[in-house]
Amino acid sequence: MLTRTITGAVLAVILIAALALGGWWFSALYMAAIALSVYEMVKAFKAAGHKPCIWPMALCTALSLPLLTLGLGKSAVIMPLMTAACMLTCAVVMFRKEPRLEDILMSVLPLIAVVLPGMCMLALSRAPSREVELMLMLLSFGVPLLGDTMAYFGGSLLGKHKLCPQVSPKKSVEGAVAGLLGSVLFAVVVWLIFSSMTELPPVWHAALLGLLGGVAGQWGDLFASLIKRHAGVKDYGSIFPGHGGMMDRLDSVYWATVVMYVYLIWFM
Repeated sequence: MLTRTITGAVLAVILIAALALGGWWFSALYMAAIALSVYEMVKAFKAAGHKPCIWPMALCTALSLPLLTLGLGKSAVIMPLMTAACMLTCAVVMFRKEPRLEDILMSVLPLIAVVLPGMCMLALSRAPSREVELMLMLLSFGVPLLGDTMAYFGGSLLGKHKLCPQVSPKKSVEGAVAGLLGSVLFAVVVWLIFSSMTELPPVWHAALLGLLGGVAGQWGDLFASLIKRHAGVKDYGSIFPGHGGMMDRLDSVYWATVVMYVYLIWFM
């Protein structure tokens, strides 16, 4: 537990510094995290006997950094890149000596679950102000991560009913509810702080973002657990002592980010 706490504190300091610097500093660091997450997921698929094609998603990831950081559109950049990467993946696998449909699926899953949400995070930089950008990025990280912490303690103290035992036997309904409460509370507090710096919609928007972001984060966590169970591995990696790999840390963040991005393009 001590190792996990120390690692978490160090990661929090790095994250705060990256968010404060913003721009290319944050983008480059986050792209490195995306690349490592994709590598870990692909490694898990290979451990399960699949042969995913990785270079289309690598190309997609590499192109997204300069395009999104330079502000060349939002969804206008994301969707064509994703579509091209999926089409290239299908073409490459089809021309193998032994093309398998499941290899196409395992190649596209990292694009959908990691690269696309990662590009959504970078697209948050196109928010109408630096304050809104920073707030949405904080919510993208804090809503799922604090929710995960609250779910752990809530489940440990009150957990009686299994949430999804076929995927993650230790997760409970009570823990999930505690996690959602933590996510909503964090979102409301952050919203109130930033509302003193810039004009924001009513605070119920924050509660809704916390709820939806918390739900998305828990789905992302379960999805990552499903892949680990399929591959027969406990963690995606060991880069973070006590936490596992990059994907183990960011699985919920990736999915929660999509909620923040949709809010940005629809309401901001």
